[in-house]
Amino acid sequence: MLVRRGVQRLLAAMGAHVLPELSLATGRRADLVALTRQGDIWIIEIKSSIEDFRVDRKWPDYRLHSDRFFFATHPGVPSEIFPQECGFILSDGYGAEILREAPEHRMAAATRKALMLRIARAGAARLLAAELAGVSVPALDGESE
Repeated sequence: MLVRRGVQRLLAAMGAHVLPELSLATGRRADLVALTRQGDIWIIEIKSSIEDFRVDRKWPDYRLHSDRFFFATHPGVPSEIFPQECGFILSDGYGAEILREAPEHRMAAATRKALMLRIARAGAARLLAAELAGVSVPALDGESE
């Protein structure tokens, strides 16, 4: 959760909106999915240890569902274990920094449309659940109620 919090703060400061734990069409669940101001979709896979990275064989699939793919971790995990062809974010729980930009690999149009719908529906469902639970959620980016 500390890594996630720092990465979410970084992405919010960059103007991106983030959904944690988003299920993809493949049934896999992305740790973080970010929608940037430009409409790009980033997936960030959080790794808490060397072993966590070593046992994970699903991350290459995430590249098919994002325009850019990043790994994120904390200072206790050596950065050199992460593939050079992926972006890399270092988080201390309070903030984060992109230490290696992710190369762009644009999604197919049909995949983009399906993922945008999934992001919109999940975001709307989570907003409704929060409001039904009595949590006040402010409007963003000049939106009004």
